[in-house]
Amino acid sequence: MAKKSTSIDPLSFEPYKVKRGEEYMNEKQEAHFRTILEKWRTSLMEEVDRTVHHMKDDAANFPDPNDRASQETEFSIELRTRDRERKLLKKINEALDAIDAHEYGFCESCGAEIGIRRLEARPTANLCIECKTLEEIREKNYG
Repeated sequence: MAKKSTSIDPLSFEPYKVKRGEEYMNEKQEAHFRTILEKWRTSLMEEVDRTVHHMKDDAANFPDPNDRASQETEFSIELRTRDRERKLLKKINEALDAIDAHEYGFCESCGAEIGIRRLEARPTANLCIECKTLEEIREKNYG
């Protein structure tokens, strides 16, 4: 059975408090999101390490075909999860690059502000809610 993570949720943070008249995506906001993204990336990398150790330590050649099948299924699920996390790591790194270029927080499609709360809910978001909704409608209609 997979070992449960005992680390703190990487996306638990103090929500950013926007001050009246504050410029959108200023240095403080960029630092806030950099911290969130870096914690998330570190947490995912730790999970990768745990999976590697778990698979090395728990790999066994069970004589019983049912036991072997169960272990192979467990490993397959873990590897699929790690593959999704690998794709997420790529998005996190892209978001960190956007912060470095001072382009983070703006919609890649229309250039509008994505918004602090949306970014806190999904730090790798690169589309505003309107453009994301249109993209999802297109995907649904055109596959």
